[in-house]
Amino acid sequence: MDKGFSEIWVYLSASPLLALTLTLAAYQLGNWVYQKGGKNPLLNPVLIAVVVLVATLLVTGTDYATYFEGAQFVHFLLGPATVALALPLYRQIERVRKSALAISVSLLAGSLTATATAVSIAWGFGSSQEILISLAPKSVTAPVAMGIAEQLGGLPSLTAVLVILTGIIGAALGPLLLNVMGVKDMAARGLAIGTASHGIGTARAFQVSEVAGAFAGLAMGLNALATAILLPLMWKWVF
Repeated sequence: MDKGFSEIWVYLSASPLLALTLTLAAYQLGNWVYQKGGKNPLLNPVLIAVVVLVATLLVTGTDYATYFEGAQFVHFLLGPATVALALPLYRQIERVRKSALAISVSLLAGSLTATATAVSIAWGFGSSQEILISLAPKSVTAPVAMGIAEQLGGLPSLTAVLVILTGIIGAALGPLLLNVMGVKDMAARGLAIGTASHGIGTARAFQVSEVAGAFAGLAMGLNALATAILLPLMWKWVF
């Protein structure tokens, strides 16, 4: 950057409002590209926003801590947004009750499969135990996954990156894979995406159907609970 622009950026970056504005603008750009691309799942707005923000921080030499001082306002809204998932789920409560056994078995199978496959592949490539621990909770929402990784001796920062990547990949490719497999029931689709790709996948499910979104939100919450309880026990037993 030339000296003039650098000085202006240093001045602007002192305000938390800049990071907040950049975050919202990056997502709006991602959503615009997504809409113009015919809502192609590969043009995921979150993925585009992440790429734009990372590129901006690298070009301007801004560290993450400085950026997060402003972006934390968006981060705070994750709590209310998660709680708001209870409303569409309440509308589907009768269907959830009737399918309680199938949901429980599916969640348990999905949770174990997500952990076992990721750890097995990484172990096969000779990854260290620290990496394996960081990878194990990748399909769980970020705050819970980071807590699990820290408790077991992993790297929470690496876990956070893996969680985001898992969510983006699941949101982008999950619907396509379900189409190929011939899964048409919206509840089943939502349950699968929510279990595999947590919040980002849930947001994608809501774009398709409220039923899919409701079951994805249910899967996201229950998968986080199941993984937080079972993974530490299984890890100590296996290792």
